Amino acid sequence: MSNLKSSPLPGGASSIAEHRRVAFATIVGTTVEWYDFFIYAFAAGLVFSHVFFEPAGAGIAQILSFLTVGLSFLFRPLGAFLAGHFGDKFGRRVVLMWTLIMMGVATALIGVLPTTAQIGLAAPAILIFLRIVQGISAGGEWGGAVLMAVEHAPNGKRGIMGAAPQLGVPLGMLLASGVLAVMNIIAPGDAFNQWGWRVPFLLSIVMIFIGIYIRSRVEESPVFAEIAARSEQTKMPIIQLLKKHPLLVLLAAGLFMGNNAVGYMTTGGFLQNYATNPEGALKMDRGPVLWAVAIGAIGWFVFTWLGGYLADKIGRRNTYLIGWVALLVGIFTMFPLVNQGTFASLTASFLITSVGLGLTYGPQAAFYTELFPASVRFSGVSISYAIGAIFGGAFAPTVAQLILKNTGGTSGISMYLAGVVLISIIATLILKDRSGIPLGPDHEAEQQVSPIRGIA
Repeated sequence: MSNLKSSPLPGGASSIAEHRRVAFATIVGTTVEWYDFFIYAFAAGLVFSHVFFEPAGAGIAQILSFLTVGLSFLFRPLGAFLAGHFGDKFGRRVVLMWTLIMMGVATALIGVLPTTAQIGLAAPAILIFLRIVQGISAGGEWGGAVLMAVEHAPNGKRGIMGAAPQLGVPLGMLLASGVLAVMNIIAPGDAFNQWGWRVPFLLSIVMIFIGIYIRSRVEESPVFAEIAARSEQTKMPIIQLLKKHPLLVLLAAGLFMGNNAVGYMTTGGFLQNYATNPEGALKMDRGPVLWAVAIGAIGWFVFTWLGGYLADKIGRRNTYLIGWVALLVGIFTMFPLVNQGTFASLTASFLITSVGLGLTYGPQAAFYTELFPASVRFSGVSISYAIGAIFGGAFAPTVAQLILKNTGGTSGISMYLAGVVLISIIATLILKDRSGIPLGPDHEAEQQVSPIRGIA
């Protein structure tokens, strides 16, 4: 681990070229990571109920398929714990390389996995194991990526630099839905269910090498480089985090829940299945739905960038509050538009929702980074993100499917999503905006002051 390059702390001599290289590397790396993650979720909504869970029966098979999407979230905390521990001890860069490799290998193996018809129950068992590996990888990826971006950023640019890895999520969704849409053209109908869905998984092999090459060219976070140079790494960062900052971890998790729950209506595959299900009310063709998702991802990309930009101009907290209002609008217009059953109405729903999703996702990297002290920062941001994902989006598609199955309508889903967003609004109001707080180890005492309102 000692051969990692060091660079000066942000705000000084770190070059514009290096900032651009870091931003590009974090965008590419997270795009590859989330492409792999979303390919699974989309396939779970479109084909896995037939390929791996069909013996359970039509209705139950789809619920089981969505459960495997949520299952990976239960293992995100394990990934966050491992990545946080090693990231705070050995650096952000090495952890990011390993999370990328784990995610890519698991995704490629799913692409060659035999079906239940071929090898019986071993097929869904192996599928679940590989999804767990994806969950562990995703749990460690996000924290490292955002810290590489924000800790390299000069003061006053943390919001926009922190938005760089966030942009990888809509880009990953765009790439995943676009590749699936193209394969739907190349292998239409039964051919898609038989082999067409596998090609996007196998493409992950190429993307792994691209991501590794780009990430290997980026220097270690300057904050960690200084901590390592002083030999001040925390021996047990997880224990220190949970001992000193348990309430902060829970509030930071709550901050993410609303965005994650609403986002996983699409990224978790629920809306794709809802629109295309041959036993449902809409019965739309798969192709138009995938293209509508791709267009929605473009909107999410734009507003995530805008969220990072506004976080530097008007503050993290103010940007969040505007975003929550926009997201509530998106929630209550979602199903009235989707239920019209046209490409235009579906696209409009995704684009309207993308406004709130972007404005509450763009500021997150900077906000999270500034909440935690340098000595436990990787652990803090990773574990908070993982817990927020579990109680936010992990089982949102499953809950939505159960509400739909038991009520026959979608109004209950909207109320469920609004309730989760309300939790995030409360967390936003409780947490202080610490824009511009020094991030380096020299300012650990200042960073240790609680960012929770009413607590010194």
